[in-house]
Amino acid sequence: MFNVSEKAQEQIKIYFKGKELMPVRVFLHKGGCGGPQIAMALDEKKESDTIFTIEDIEYLVDSEFLKEAQPIGVDFIESGFKVTSRLELSSGCSSCGTEGSCCS
Repeated sequence: MFNVSEKAQEQIKIYFKGKELMPVRVFLHKGGCGGPQIAMALDEKKESDTIFTIEDIEYLVDSEFLKEAQPIGVDFIESGFKVTSRLELSSGCSSCGTEGSCCS
């Protein structure tokens, strides 16, 4: 349903070191040249959220989005966090009509 790899969890713990813990929202970001992507951001809890607590860190996912996207996986690779799901997301270039460096 929702999984955070050890490597990703370690990086999130490093981020919060010396800071107040805040919930991490996993959500569908619909804009941008790259098209829709699943992203993460610090956020407040909402009534519509499903909350996953892993080693004292709360991950928030809108319950309706979770139904569509699960399983959701959060990993950390060389270039940063990678969030995966069963959703098939477009690359964005054809949908926004952008040409040039970001799409070539």
